[in-house]
Order: sequence, then C-alpha cells, then structure tokens
Amino acid sequence: MTATALAPSPLDGIRLSFSGLLRSEWIKLRSLRSTVWCYVLIVLATAGFGMLMALSANLGDDSLPQAAQNNIVAQYLTIGGNFTGLIAAVLGVLVISGEYTTGMIRTTYTAAPGRLSAYTAKALVLTVVTFIVGLISIAAALAVSLPIFTLNGVATELSNPDVLVPLIGSAGYLALIALLSFSLGAILRNSAGGIATAVSLLFVLPVGINIVYSFTGAAWAANIANILPGTVGAAMFAYTGEGSGPAPTPGFDSDGLLTLDQPWMLGIFAAWIVIGLVVGAILTKRRDA
Repeated sequence: MTATALAPSPLDGIRLSFSGLLRSEWIKLRSLRSTVWCYVLIVLATAGFGMLMALSANLGDDSLPQAAQNNIVAQYLTIGGNFTGLIAAVLGVLVISGEYTTGMIRTTYTAAPGRLSAYTAKALVLTVVTFIVGLISIAAALAVSLPIFTLNGVATELSNPDVLVPLIGSAGYLALIALLSFSLGAILRNSAGGIATAVSLLFVLPVGINIVYSFTGAAWAANIANILPGTVGAAMFAYTGEGSGPAPTPGFDSDGLLTLDQPWMLGIFAAWIVIGLVVGAILTKRRDA
C-alpha cells in the first residue's frame, strides 16, 4: 500500500512573533461588534451613574469638611463599577470562548502552535484595552458630574491622591474582572457556560450567600462571601483617604467572622486571577483545540 502525502497547508511554516500576535489580537478585539458595544456601554453606564449620583448629592455646605466632600465624589463616581463589572465579565469570556465557538481558535493555534503565546497575547490586549476604556469612562463621568457636584455645593480635589487612586482603581477593577472572566472562558470553552459562571461567581453567589447568612447567622457563609472576587475586588476603588475611618484589623472576631483590610482584599483578588489564569493556561496547553 502506498501512503498518500497530505497537501501542504497555506499556513504551514507561518509563525507569528509575539508582537504579531498582539497586533492580531488587537485587530480581532476591535473588529467584533460585541466588543465595541460592551465598551460603549461601560462608558455610558459609568457616566450615567456618575451623573445620577451627582444629582442626588445635595450634601455640600460650608460645614462639610473637604475630606468628606472628596469621599462623596470618589464613592459616587465609582459606584457604577458594580454594574460595569458585569459588562466587563461578559466581554472577558467572549474574547476567548467566541473563537472556540466559531472554530477560529484552530487558525490562531496554527500560527502560534505553542498556544501559550496566543493565550498571553489575548489576555494582555484585553486587559490593557479594558483599562484604557475604564479610564475614558471615568473621564466621561467626571465631565458630566463635576458641574452638577459644584452646583450642589460639593467640591473635590482631583489632584489629591485620596480621590485619584479610587478613580484609577475602578478602571483597574474592570480590567482585572475582564481578565478573570477571560480565564473562565478559557477553562470552559463555552460562551453561555463561561458567562453564567462569571456572573454567578462575581455577582449572584455573594447575594445568595449573604441571604443565607441573614437567615441563619452562619459565620461560614459570611466568611465565604468576604473572599469572593467581586467582594475583595471592590477594594481597588474603595476610598481610604482622610475621613474614611481607621483600617480594620485583619482576622476573626469573637463571632468567628472574618475581617479583611485593603491589602488582604487585594491579595486575595490577585490570587483569584492568578489561579484562574494558570488553570486556563494549563488546559489550553493540554487539550485539543
């Protein structure tokens, strides 16, 4: 029997450099309508929530300390993060799961047979672009809300790090939520399953566990809720400047309830992301496309 040689593929021998992969992933990201709409919704929602909160901020007067006014502005402009984080989570899953659904992932891995370089490029482009869009959304929120704050007697010091850090941190929160959801999409390889898992982990599960705690008073329920990524991630845009009160002491109180300060919350949030990315990378490397 004579073996028949396979016809060479036009892609045989073509390998993209990492910079080429970054450009490729950038083209993919901005070419998808779902991506564009997700980013537009993030900007509109952040600006909209900021404006609505500014309209309700009839709290400023001569007796209100400047630190308290800074606190108001920082909290009101970042409160939309609970909603925009949901959009970022959906986007993060779709960036990777969509290619498995369409089969385009095979072409990607043909150009990057090591797979991890493509995986890293996707994650990096998603994170950077989402962070930039997060900054744009905060700028839009400032543009529409600061005049309203001023009319309501609430002034802020935008050059004050106590205000700037939470605002920038809210953009970082969106980027990292998208990155964590990206890892879930890589693990599950299914858009519906990845989105359901991300939304449940970040938003549904904390509410459900808190309901359990409110009815049972079980410390374990409250402690689980305190270490979920949506809870600890909120530390990125928490106001910790003057007037915010003393930082809590990490540990368990007499009722067995876990208390975390900002560094611990950020550390746990980072652990969630690292674990998700590592598991996603291992499965990407080992499984068939």
